[in-house]
Amino acid sequence: MNPESQTYSSSKLKIVRRVSVYFKPYTLRIFLALIALTISAAATLVLPLAVRQVIDQGFFIEHAQSIDRYFLALLGIIIVIALFSAMRFYLVMWLGERIVADIRTAVYQHIIYMDPAFFEVTSTGEVQSRITTDTTLVMSVVGAGISITLRMLFMLSGSLVMLVITSPKLTGLILLLVPLVILPLLVYGRKVRRLSKQSQDRIAESSAIAGETLNAIQMVQSYVLETFYGKRFSDAVESAFDASRKRIKARALLTAFALLIVFSAILTVIWMGVQFVLDGEMTIGELSQFLIYAFILATSSAALSEVWGDMQRAAGAMERLLELLDTTSQIRSPENPLPIENCTVERIEFDQVTFHYPSRPDQPSLANFSLQIAPGETIALVGPSGAGKSTVFHLLLRFYAPQQGRISLGGIDISSIEIQLLRQQFGLVPQETVIFATDVMENIRFGKLTANDEEISTAAKAAAADEFICELPDGYHSFLGERGTRLSGGQKQRIAIARAFLNNSPILLLDEATSSLDAENEKLVQEALEHLMKGRTTMIIAHRLATVLKADRIVVMENGQIVAIGKHHQLLERGGLYARLAELQFDQNRSSAISSETLQQPGLIKP
Repeated sequence: MNPESQTYSSSKLKIVRRVSVYFKPYTLRIFLALIALTISAAATLVLPLAVRQVIDQGFFIEHAQSIDRYFLALLGIIIVIALFSAMRFYLVMWLGERIVADIRTAVYQHIIYMDPAFFEVTSTGEVQSRITTDTTLVMSVVGAGISITLRMLFMLSGSLVMLVITSPKLTGLILLLVPLVILPLLVYGRKVRRLSKQSQDRIAESSAIAGETLNAIQMVQSYVLETFYGKRFSDAVESAFDASRKRIKARALLTAFALLIVFSAILTVIWMGVQFVLDGEMTIGELSQFLIYAFILATSSAALSEVWGDMQRAAGAMERLLELLDTTSQIRSPENPLPIENCTVERIEFDQVTFHYPSRPDQPSLANFSLQIAPGETIALVGPSGAGKSTVFHLLLRFYAPQQGRISLGGIDISSIEIQLLRQQFGLVPQETVIFATDVMENIRFGKLTANDEEISTAAKAAAADEFICELPDGYHSFLGERGTRLSGGQKQRIAIARAFLNNSPILLLDEATSSLDAENEKLVQEALEHLMKGRTTMIIAHRLATVLKADRIVVMENGQIVAIGKHHQLLERGGLYARLAELQFDQNRSSAISSETLQQPGLIKP
C-alpha cells in the first residue's frame, strides 16, 4: 500500500473513531433501529418468494383455492415492511438529528473557550460556516445516509444469497460484473471527498466575506466599497461553484458508470434466464424471483453509489469539524490550580514581562515591563497608540501568556489560577462596548447573570444610564438590535459601565471608560466611578489626560516600556513624553474653548 493510501485509510479510521464517540450515549436506540432495519429488510427479501408461488401455482386451476392465501401473505409482508420501515426511519433520523446537534454543540463550546490568538488567524465567518454548513452535511449522512447505507447493504447481501439459491449459474455471471461497480466507487470516492472539502473551504471563504462586510456595513457604504466587496464576494461564490461543479461532475460520472454496468448486467441476466426457461432448466416463477432479486441487487448497488458520494462529502465536512475540535487553546487552566479567595483586593505585580502578539512575533508589545500595584491603588496607563497599554489588560485577563516574566495576583502567579476564577476578580469597561442582540435588561445582566431586575436598575442609575433607558420605547425591555445599532456610542458605553457596577469585582479595568460621553454625563459617570473605585484596585487606560488627574500614580508608556511614573504635577515638572502629551492636549482644549467663546460673541456669526 502506498503512503497516500495509508494516509487516506488512517484518516477514514480517525473520522469513524471520532464520530463513534457521539453514538455511544444512544446505544439502545441504535439497537432498536437495527432490529427494525433487519425485520423490514428481511420482509422485503421474502417478498419475491411469495411472488414466485403466485406465478408458478396461482394460475393453475388445481391450485386456484390457494391464490387467496398467497395474496394475503403478500399483504401481510407489505404491512410488516411498512411498519418497520417507518420505525427504522424515525429512529435513525432521530439519531442523526441528535448526534449532529451534539457535534454542533461540542464544536461551539470548544471554540468559545479558544484564546484570542486563535481568532487572529481564523475568521469568525469560517467558524460559522463549519458550525452550520458542515454540520448540516454531516447530518444528511448520519441520519438518512446511514439508514440507507445499512438497509442497502442488508438488501444487497441478502439478495445476493437468494440469487445463489435461486440460480447459481446466473449469479456467477452477476458476480463477474460486481468488481466493475465496486472499483469505481473506491477510486472516485477519494476524489469526491477531496473535492467536497475544497468546495466547503470555498463556501466558508464567501461566508467570511459576507459576515465581515455585514458587520461593518456603515463603513463599507461610507467609503463606497459596495462594488469592491460585491466583486470579492462574487469571485468567492464563483470559486465555490467551480469547486462544486468539479465535485458534481465526478459524482455524475460515478453514477453513470455504475448504472451502466448494473443495468447491462440485468439485461444480460434476463436474456440468459429466458434461455433457461425455454430449455426447461427454470420455471417462469423462478425466473421472476431471480429477476426481482437482481433488481433489488441493482437498485441497492446504485443507491450505495449515490450514498457513497454523499458520505465522501460528509467525510470532508467532518474533517473540517475535527480540525476545529483538535485545535487547542494556548491559554488553559492548570491541572492543579492554586486556591484564591474570590472578591478580595490583592496586590498586582508585573515582573520583567516581555510579550509578542502571535501575529507580530518580531515586534514586542511589552519589553521587560515591571510594575507593582498596591491594593486599593488607582493606576493610570498613558502613552501614544501602540505603547502597550491594552496589552497590559490582555495579559492580566490571561487572554495571552507572556513569553518571559511573571504576572502575579496576591503573590500567586496568575498562570497557576483557574482562568474563570481569575477573570472573576476583574470588572472590565472596554473602549469598544459589545452590545448583544437582546434587550437592555439582559445586556446589563451579563455583568452578573444572577442579578435581579432591581439590582440591574440600581447599576444603570449608578452609571447614569437609567434616564436614557427609560426614554426608550419599552424601557429596560427595549430590544437594542444587533451590535446595539439603536444606541449611540455614549449610551453603549454607559451600558458597559452599568455591567461593571453590577459585576462588583475587586479590581477595575477601565479602558477610556468615559471617552464617548458628553460633558454632562461624563461628570455624572466620573463621580459614580470614583465612588465605585473606593477600596478597589483600579487600572485606567487613558488617552485624554484630563480623566487621570486624580490617579495615585500615572504610568507613562512608550514602545512597550515604562518611561516615567508619578503624579500629574510631578510628571509635568520632569518634562519628557508626558509633558509633551499634556501640552498638546491641554493647549488644544484651551484653543477649542476660546474658539467656542469667540463664535458666541455678537456680530461674529453672519447669516
